[in-house]
Amino acid sequence: MKFKPVIIAFIAALALVSCSSSKRTTLPYFTDLPGSGSLPVMEYMPEIEPDDELLINVASANPEATAVYNLPATNPALRSLGGMNVSPTQQTYVVTTKGDIDFPVLGKVHVAGMNVEQVAEELTQRIRKDVSDATVSVVLVNFVVNVGGEVARPSRIKVESNRYTILDALAAAGDLTPYGERSNVLVVREENGERKFGRVNLNSSEALSSPYYYLKQNDYIYVEPNEIRQGNSRYNSDNAYKLQVTSTIVSAASVIASLVIALTVK
Repeated sequence: MKFKPVIIAFIAALALVSCSSSKRTTLPYFTDLPGSGSLPVMEYMPEIEPDDELLINVASANPEATAVYNLPATNPALRSLGGMNVSPTQQTYVVTTKGDIDFPVLGKVHVAGMNVEQVAEELTQRIRKDVSDATVSVVLVNFVVNVGGEVARPSRIKVESNRYTILDALAAAGDLTPYGERSNVLVVREENGERKFGRVNLNSSEALSSPYYYLKQNDYIYVEPNEIRQGNSRYNSDNAYKLQVTSTIVSAASVIASLVIALTVK
């Protein structure tokens, strides 16, 4: 039984390694926040831009009174978008390069720079000059974001709410893997004809007030690998190279040995 102390020590070492590993995989966000408290909430909604696609529905107690303000029905994919009570095949409006939509009866309406609530309010005021109880609903159809890198499920996400955060997007993508770099999440954004980018530190509560905390249509979120993942990748790459070299040497040695044997036999 002289090996019993060695076995016990080995098991204890495994337990310590396991505990250490568990601590390393506990990866919380916003580590600087206290146990409780409050933070101000930013007022934010994405602004409409040229080439955006809008689903607009005008309704009233008398559907015939507002029928002329709705586009013909041709697109069956929009039936339940945004929870709106619309025709199952209602058309959408594409914002022109000048920032306008061509709206029935009203003509050109400038919408670029406004959010969907402001567009709805603008159209409601104009239409109520003719239909007193008219209500207008507006949905940004092309609100999608992409999430890639060290997340569980890299995804293209269809957004159906007006306020969508980087945390919402990461949750929809299955959250960061243990190898994701939480302190340096990249957000790439197209804005005013330029491709801009910013970085968000999810370890800090300052991320909650970042201009990249709330997302815009077509934002791309990239979670880069941390040093452990990069080190593992280099290690695996080096090992694969060494294995390939070793395999080549062994194969060459085998061929040479076969030739030597063949010549010796002769």
